[in-house]
Amino acid sequence: MKKLAVAALILSSFSGSLWAHEAGEFFIRAGSATARPTEGSDNVLGSLGGFNVDNNTQLGLTFTYMATDNVGVELLAATPFRHKVGTGPTGDIATVHHLPPSLMAQWYFGDANSKVRPYVGAGVNYTTFFDESFNDTGKAAGLSDLSLKDSWGAAGQVGLDYLINRDWLINMSVWYMDIDTEVKFKAGGVQQNVDTRLDPWVFMFSAGYRF
Repeated sequence: MKKLAVAALILSSFSGSLWAHEAGEFFIRAGSATARPTEGSDNVLGSLGGFNVDNNTQLGLTFTYMATDNVGVELLAATPFRHKVGTGPTGDIATVHHLPPSLMAQWYFGDANSKVRPYVGAGVNYTTFFDESFNDTGKAAGLSDLSLKDSWGAAGQVGLDYLINRDWLINMSVWYMDIDTEVKFKAGGVQQNVDTRLDPWVFMFSAGYRF
């Protein structure tokens, strides 16, 4: 009986370390990240309405450090998102690329030994835009010199980790990013500035490794 109790204690200890989100651990997650802008802007050229921005899916990466069993710090990165931009009357007129790295402070719910760890996070987003260009439709309309101003804003997330074993996990998370920019271009040689918000929801499904 005594040996049985000792064996049970050993197995219990092993099981606890098997699933734990413990202080001092690092996670890396990789998977699909789909950005869905909830765009809005000032009226374009006084008559075309606001800008429309399509969805885009890229490789998403997150890097997490567990400061305690319940508190994490996470950095979101991704391959560049590529969006087609247009208006209702004109259709697509331009393409814009951006990177939206975000730094989050997270709270993980539940016990550190649980296989399932839901969490919430809040932090800051920095978005940089590059390779902005008008397509043939935009150029034919006399548009040129497109640029977008980089953005700082708040970010929030909810997510869920499911631990497969000691090293591997699967994750799903939803992010919201406050991205406001100024779109600058020339129409017939006349400078135009249009205040625009992207404010995307980002849906990520990934696999993760702990070390």
